[in-house]
Amino acid sequence: MTGIIILAAGSSSRLGQPKQNLVFKGGTLLQRAVETAIASVCDPVIVILGANAGVIRPTIDHYKISIIENPDWAEGMSSSIRAGITALQKLAPAIESVILMLCDQPFVDTYLLNHLVLAKPESGIVSSFYNDTPGPPVLFDAIYFDELLMLKGAEGAKKVIQKYPDKTVEIVFPPGRIDIDSIEDFERISGL
Repeated sequence: MTGIIILAAGSSSRLGQPKQNLVFKGGTLLQRAVETAIASVCDPVIVILGANAGVIRPTIDHYKISIIENPDWAEGMSSSIRAGITALQKLAPAIESVILMLCDQPFVDTYLLNHLVLAKPESGIVSSFYNDTPGPPVLFDAIYFDELLMLKGAEGAKKVIQKYPDKTVEIVFPPGRIDIDSIEDFERISGL
């Protein structure tokens, strides 16, 4: 069994408004990420909120997901990864692996998420690969949970991926390079 943690706690400081609530192709970026996760073979789906949770949560409250508010979101992505892994271990003690995904990669689809699950080697990691480097979404076997729980500050899961190149399978995903950090990024993809 593979769970999904959608990391959506950031303040979108460069954008100036919560990117989670930007509307793209009929839904907010976060709603689209949640729907993609729900439609995959993964369960449970956990969303980590932090900054702006009060205006973001109502847009996803109706989905059959677990929503966790991370009070330490300002520490950086590591705090949301820790909150997600901790929640996942409580919700599904027998969980075998997890996919960490972001809400601001609008071209992640169910096919990619399912492919990550199917490509998983024994005790391995499956990373998306774009811009000549591994990146999210990424699947981790449960044996890496303790290391994910030790991440600090702005550290993301890439630190763990880089430690185990021989255990990592990469799936080429060129659209992964498209994420939303500024209004210009959003305007660019809105025309696609």
